[in-house]
Amino acid sequence: MRVATSRAAHQILEDEQVFKDPFAVASLGSANAASLMRNPMVHNSVSSRSMRAGIVARSRFAEDHLLKAIANGTVQYGIVGAGLDTWALRSASTLPAITTFELDQPSMQEWKTRLYSDNGWAKPANLRYITTDLREITTVDGLLAGEADLAKPVSLSVLGVLVYLDNEVVEREIAALKQLAAGSTIALDYRLDEDQLHPLERVMMQFTANMMAAGGEPWQSSCTPERMRELLSYAGFEVEEDLGPAELNACYFAGRRDGLQIAGGGFRYLSAVKR
Repeated sequence: MRVATSRAAHQILEDEQVFKDPFAVASLGSANAASLMRNPMVHNSVSSRSMRAGIVARSRFAEDHLLKAIANGTVQYGIVGAGLDTWALRSASTLPAITTFELDQPSMQEWKTRLYSDNGWAKPANLRYITTDLREITTVDGLLAGEADLAKPVSLSVLGVLVYLDNEVVEREIAALKQLAAGSTIALDYRLDEDQLHPLERVMMQFTANMMAAGGEPWQSSCTPERMRELLSYAGFEVEEDLGPAELNACYFAGRRDGLQIAGGGFRYLSAVKR
């Protein structure tokens, strides 16, 4: 809910939207949406603004690369840990030939099904839910279960997921991507090893990690850019971009009058293509 609330707050609090999502507020459900609409400034502290900037920038980053893949002929999109993502709703009329596979826990998919019903939204014909627990199976296993055609390219979004898996599971997950067809793409984010950070960034990272752990969502994995590149290379992927917050700020937040930007360098945002 934290991610969905940040995307929804962005629609209300920022006049210049990096990530436009007309379904974001309603996707919270009526009670949560009304609470946000009534008092959006609750979500406008310094830390909330930085978190919101990171969330909307990574979403924009992933969908920019998705659109590039679609322009190159990809017609399958997998969203790992989809949560309340609204891509399938937003693209249903403009990109009806794209099949979207949402991989997530069954409880989230049941909640989303009820949400669609409550909001009077028809489930897009090209949307498939795939029950997936990455602690037990890989994304590739899930795609096969959902009848994706792995002989053809797939574009994957893996945002806000890897950090909650231990390093062994992360390595297994990436290694399995070797089974994807040439031309497949992936956009992901990963947490940097703390020894890669400046002291102030390390303090900020530890503060956020403690906050997440207190909320029952402890961070478990981290990586270096060199190790992530190595893992992806083993799976046949060539890294196109591996950006830190400074680069994302320059790309998506430059020249803004409201000062919205990502503070701290604890996460990186990567895109890669299967050769």
